[in-house]
Formats: sequence, structure tokens, C-alpha cells
Amino acid sequence: MSKFPYLKQDFTASLVVFLVALPLCVGVAVASGVPAELGLVTGIVGGLVTGVLRGSSLQVSGPAAGLTVLVFEAVKEFGLPVLGVIVLITGLLQITMGVLRLGRWFRAISVSVVEGMLAGIGLVLIAGQLYPALAAKAPDSGPGKIAGLPRAFADALGDGEALASLALGAGTVAVLVLWKHLPARARTVPGPLAAVGLATLAAFLLGLPVATVEVHGLLGSVQPPTASAFGELASLGVIGTIVAFTLIASAESLFSAAAVDRLHNGPRTRYNQELIAQGAGNALCGVLGALPMTAVIVRSAANVQAGARTKASRVLHGAWLLLFAALLPGALGLLPIPALAGVLVYSGAKLIPVRALAVLWREHRGEALVLVVTAVSIVAVSMFEGVLIGIALSIVKTAWEASHIRLEVVDKGAGPVDAYLSGNATFLRLPRILDSLEALPQDRPVRVDLSGLHHLDHACRTALESWAERHSDAGTEPVRVTAGSAGTTRDTAV
Repeated sequence: MSKFPYLKQDFTASLVVFLVALPLCVGVAVASGVPAELGLVTGIVGGLVTGVLRGSSLQVSGPAAGLTVLVFEAVKEFGLPVLGVIVLITGLLQITMGVLRLGRWFRAISVSVVEGMLAGIGLVLIAGQLYPALAAKAPDSGPGKIAGLPRAFADALGDGEALASLALGAGTVAVLVLWKHLPARARTVPGPLAAVGLATLAAFLLGLPVATVEVHGLLGSVQPPTASAFGELASLGVIGTIVAFTLIASAESLFSAAAVDRLHNGPRTRYNQELIAQGAGNALCGVLGALPMTAVIVRSAANVQAGARTKASRVLHGAWLLLFAALLPGALGLLPIPALAGVLVYSGAKLIPVRALAVLWREHRGEALVLVVTAVSIVAVSMFEGVLIGIALSIVKTAWEASHIRLEVVDKGAGPVDAYLSGNATFLRLPRILDSLEALPQDRPVRVDLSGLHHLDHACRTALESWAERHSDAGTEPVRVTAGSAGTTRDTAV
């Protein structure tokens, strides 16, 4: 048997993934405010380093559209050298979490929070990339980007250069939207490559006055962080950015791994090893001063759908990116920025889970609220604070639902009054429980049945005992409490 039984399938898949990754690597880098070559560096590391390591065998890593907004803000506030430090520490933290076997805990993050995070990123990404598509400068804040769009479109109407740029960006989006409806033979070329390629050809043949990618050269773009950049670790803003990078990159990678596992029948993801692999890649990207990486679902899905069978496909895709960057660096200078903006607008739209939100609204409105609040918070405030708001709201919602309790009172008009408590008796619903019990007749004996309770916390137990003593002191028969096997003996039940 051959040592590489699936080499043909993996070789073919690697070319497809390379063609998908190339415009995305460049587009994410340009949108992040760094040299285009740094996006290729991260893609190369994602293939040649992370691709070799154990974890998920078929998912592909590289610079992700989901981190574009956060990277842009970090570069603007702290500078490119400090970005390398941030990415390096992020990688080391991911390795540490993987070694401590914390990878599986990221699966406990509410799906609504993650989808809200991606939706917020998508909204800011779309708003931000419409400005380069209009040959205009984007405002700094998320709300400012959205609020400034009408004025930007109005200004573009009287500007020939802006209209040409917008037409090219819109054409790129149109190709991406329509590409999946073309015959299978045409779709052998990945949509992002076809869209950018056609836009580049149109700009050249028509002589359109549009901006193109600025080329620095691969070695000229790689700038390892200086010793002075490490001094910024004392800044609270840098520490907060590192925490945000770590949580978001790890969660996105592990959620992507779970999604990729559903696409194939091969080996399942080892979450802790995958976290270590992502950390090793990010640590090296930090040393090289490149963009942070995550697993990217677009490339990973393309890898699986192209017939990849082993991790050799993702390693080879990294080799093709390296060869392109080394042999054809000047080709980057031909790529129109409006076309790359169009690719990212399309990618941002894919991050907004419109269908999932509609389903949640019909079936789980609390989860839909968490998703919307998380997304809006990210647009209105920032990535890190928005995610924290979403997590906090998710915890509050879960605590509220977990405290659900039902009190049924049976009063036959004579004799004792029966009160049946069922559900979870926690301090969150204590006022409601006490109001209902204190409203019972003071001159009648009361029997309280707790056998329907799944959980009775200390605060509720103490309050019930105090109420029973007060009721009994009123001169009636003592309150009779029935606990039963489903009541207080199950205090630890969930």
C-alpha cells in the first residue's frame, strides 16, 4: 500500500483551497490596515505549521474576516509592532489552555452569543468595506460607519472615480452571489478567485480609475515585534485586546471544527490539541508580526467538498501560498481594492445568521434576544464589550429560566388548604413564592407539598420555614410540609 494513499485527492483539494484562500488572505489584510503580504504570511503559517499539527484533520486556518474589525482597531490604536506582541501572547495563551485541557469548555459558550458575535462583526465589516468600495475614508467607530453611509453614497453620485469603484465592488458581489447558480463545470473555479479575477480584468481592459493593492514585498512586510513593543503589555488596553483575541479566535476555531466535523465521516476533532495547534500558529504569526489566525469555515468547507482526505491538503495549500508570495509578488499590485472590499462585504453578509435568527424568534425568543443584543452591542460599543454583554445576558437568561417555579393552590372551601410547589425554588423567585403563600387564609390549616421541586436552595428553605412558623403562630394548626423523594433530597439536581 502506498504511504500516501490519498495524495491525488489531497493534491487536488489543496489547489482549490489555495485559490479560495488567496483573495481572502489579501482582502483581510488590506481591510485590517496592514500590508497585503502579511495576510499571505498568516495563510502560509496556517498551512505549513498549524496544518501539520494534530487536532482537526480537515479544517484550514488563516486570517479570518471575523477578526478584521478587531485587528484594524488594534493596529490603529497601538501600531503594527504591538500587533505582533498581541498575537504572540494570544498564541501562548491558547497553547496554555490546550495543555490545561480547557478546549472543550469553549463548546459551553452559548451558540446565540457566538452567532451574535459573528453577526456584529459582519455588520461592522460590511459598513467598513463599503467605504473603500466608494473610494472614501471610513469613520472610526462602528456607529459612525453606519451613520455615515448615506452621506458617502450621496457624495459618490457626483464623483466618476467613486462610481467606477462602486461599480467594480458591486460587480464583484454580484459574481459571488450568482456563482453558485452556474453549471458545475464553471464552478470548478472558486467563486472568490473568479470574482476578483474578473474585476481585475475589467479594471485593466476598461482603464478604470480604481485603487489597487500596495505591494511591499514579503520580506519587507515581515516585521518582528521590537523589545519596546513588549513594554506595551503594561497597558490595560493591550491586555483587554489580548483577552478578546484569545477568546474570539479560540471560540471561532473550535466552533468551526464542530461544523467541519459534520461535513465529513473522518476522524473527529480533538479540541485541546486543536487549541494547541491554533496557539502554535498564532505564536509564530506574532513573532513574524503577521495577522492572527483562526480556523476559517469557508476554506475548511471548500477543502472537504473538494475531496480532501487527510491534513496533507491544508499543508500543501500553505506551500502554494508561499510559492505565490515568493514568485509572483507583483501580481498583488494588480488587484483592485474595491474588488477585495466586495469579497469582504459578501463574507460579512454570510456571517449574519438571518435564517437562524428567524427560527430562534419562532422557537426560542430569549436566545434570539441574546443574539440581537450581542450584535448590536458590538456595533455600538466594541467587540470585547459586546461579547461580554452577550455572555452576561445569556447567563441572566439561563438563571431566570432555571428558577422557573409553579405554585398551585387547592382550596375546597373547608378543611386544609393544599399548596403544591413544582420546578426550581431559588432566591430569584422568592418574592413571588412568599407573596403567594402569605396570601393564603390565616385561619385555615395549610399543607405544603414540595415533592414536585427539583431544587430548593438555602434562601428558599429558610424563607419557607420562617413563613410556616409565622402562619402557625396565628393560632391555626401547624403547617404540614411534605418533602418526598423529588423534593429536598434532590437539592443538587439541575
